[in-house]
Amino acid sequence: MQHNFQSYVAEIEKTHSVIEPHIQNTPLLNSKELDTKLGMQVFCKAENLQVTGSFKIRGALSAISRLTDEQLKKGVLAYSSGNHAQGVAKAAQCYGTKATIVMPKDAPALRLRKLSP
Repeated sequence: MQHNFQSYVAEIEKTHSVIEPHIQNTPLLNSKELDTKLGMQVFCKAENLQVTGSFKIRGALSAISRLTDEQLKKGVLAYSSGNHAQGVAKAAQCYGTKATIVMPKDAPALRLRKLSP
């Protein structure tokens, strides 16, 4: 299947419309220090302001939104001790499905607390 620029734009717009109700609209912040160092205008997307503290919820919402009703009934599974785990857990909650998060034995206690119901 051959894609062109317009098909990519259409897919991005479709995905945005699906995840937008569940995410924070985070600002673009200009970095004067980076502007000076790099000789160009640099903007940083403040995804740390998302409800889960990172951009990872965007990918999780995108993936879970594509599941069938039958797949949603089964729930989702993720392996992570970090932001991906939080994104999957929140996205599953948004779609009313169960998330099983597998974490390493040495996962930080703070991460475990953030995922506890």
